[in-house]
Amino acid sequence: MENASLSSVANPALGTAMSLYEIFRQTVGTFRAHKMRIFLTMFGIVWGIASVILLVGLGRGFSADQKRRMQTLGKDLVIVWGGRTSSQIGGLAAGREIALTIDDARLIRSDCYLIKNVSPELRRTIPQVSQFNSANRGVVGIWPSYQDFRSLLLSEGRLITEDDENESNRVVILGSAARRQLFPGQPAVGASLLIKSVPYTVIGVLEEKKQNSNYDGPDNDYLFAPYSSVARDFPPPEKKGIVRGYLEDIVFEVADSDSHEQAVAQVRKTLGRVHHFDAKDKDALFIWDTMDGAKLLANIFNVVTIFFGCVAIVTLALGGIGVMNIMLVSVTERTREIGVRKAIGATRGDILRQFFAESALLTTASGLLGLTFGTGACLALANLPLPDFVPHPIISPVSIVVSVITLSLITLTAGMYPAQRAADMTPVESLRYE
Repeated sequence: MENASLSSVANPALGTAMSLYEIFRQTVGTFRAHKMRIFLTMFGIVWGIASVILLVGLGRGFSADQKRRMQTLGKDLVIVWGGRTSSQIGGLAAGREIALTIDDARLIRSDCYLIKNVSPELRRTIPQVSQFNSANRGVVGIWPSYQDFRSLLLSEGRLITEDDENESNRVVILGSAARRQLFPGQPAVGASLLIKSVPYTVIGVLEEKKQNSNYDGPDNDYLFAPYSSVARDFPPPEKKGIVRGYLEDIVFEVADSDSHEQAVAQVRKTLGRVHHFDAKDKDALFIWDTMDGAKLLANIFNVVTIFFGCVAIVTLALGGIGVMNIMLVSVTERTREIGVRKAIGATRGDILRQFFAESALLTTASGLLGLTFGTGACLALANLPLPDFVPHPIISPVSIVVSVITLSLITLTAGMYPAQRAADMTPVESLRYE
């Protein structure tokens, strides 16, 4: 069997201008005659298109997942600790310890217009006793605004209010791990809890957080109470470096993430004015600007996504080479058919259209299957429960557009060259081919 398409010789109409239907029918006949070869060729294109969508989707999923995890730490968050000066200023020696106080938090709130929200953190590790169990966990004294920008979400109960802070109410919110230890399998909201023998009322329990970053341990482990209550009931021990109103740190949310560097500089300048240190002295305050880390991670994941996309595009290009190769083999196998068709009047354009149509149909069908499989797989994975380390892929319109453009180039390149080789054959040379 030389080829199914030799049937065209029996019909003179096919020797000249061929209709689109006849080209399509003859192409399908050729594909049926070489099922395994066509399947393997199509598989390369299908996998290439699908891999572009899947790999780019996974890269975007990694980036979105990391951003979401960073937001569990806080929204546009900056944490400030007291440090030690490294330079002299105003007759004051270098090496002075800078201790943060509640007055510093109030000053930032009133004077730093680039700061949206601010809160002190007074941390005390002290014993707690419920009627069911005991613990020795950290208690954090905070202002109510802290709960919003530190992403403290409730599973039950209520949050700390301004009235609780102003009236120094003895109320407490439990992290999920603290709740499990102190009230195992028992209702917590409304229950009484002794914190260092002082009775507090549990008003809320936090949702469990999946944090991949923290600065003093996961929020699940802590108990949160109004700053004024903690400062009154559990003041820090008197020792060197501890001053009135002492704080472990101050946390704040910047008003505009794009100007976070200016916001941090404003805080340095404000605190430098009252603590008498140079605002350019980086050692006077230890500052963790989480937005710097978030931008760095975003850049890393963007590079990873681009790398994934490039690998997938190369895979797709290799599939295109497979199409070109199979079409060149087809031209060689059908040399006598080409000679017969030209001998009965087929033009160069007829031969060119026929072989280009075969290549175009092959790549187009493969591309559609690849797009369907790739987007379908992304949608399926996005709706399945996956382990924490596996991100849910996000379909990227850019990856689809790039895939379609690449596929179009493959169609032109892989189809035109073999088609031109077939069209340039002379009838005499073709008929002599064995």
